[in-house]
Amino acid sequence: MVLYTLEQEAFAELEEKKSRFLAFLVPIDHFQKRLDALRIDHRKANHHVTAFRLIHDDDQIEEGAKDDGEPAGTSGMPMLKVLIGRNLINIGVIVVRYFGGTKLGAGGLARAYSGAASKAIDAAELVLWQRVLEKTVSCRFDQMSELERQIALLDLKVCDRLYTESGVDIKVSGPVDQLQSLQDFMADREHL
Repeated sequence: MVLYTLEQEAFAELEEKKSRFLAFLVPIDHFQKRLDALRIDHRKANHHVTAFRLIHDDDQIEEGAKDDGEPAGTSGMPMLKVLIGRNLINIGVIVVRYFGGTKLGAGGLARAYSGAASKAIDAAELVLWQRVLEKTVSCRFDQMSELERQIALLDLKVCDRLYTESGVDIKVSGPVDQLQSLQDFMADREHL
């Protein structure tokens, strides 16, 4: 399954029967800090509803939703279903609601919260999610320039270099596919 994430926060607003729904789509690394800030910035808001999806190193997905005082299942869960339906990962969505005086009912709340989340996703610049790992590759001094060129071509990040008597160990990070390509490249060079 192809998964997507985002690198920068996105925002959208929706109004339903005079209630305002402010939707913030944020990278999971900033989720709790952003929620805390929104609770301060919008302390007069009636609700701060959340949903998130996070993938762990073992590829297990953790997800959750909180209704923050709205009737159970009418707000957080509909937003989580939007995240799932759009194949989003390592993302949290926070919707701040200012009550407009008219009750929306369970169906109206679900549509409003999921609609606000969808609008924020539509406003976001989504990127393909790829697992990023680190790997150390070793080479002789006479292979170093060729290895450095391949690292640059694969758009890998050099984290560290350790020079030894026989060559160099280079620690790189990047998507799993690119790391495998680098490993294959180095295996081909061993036979030369």
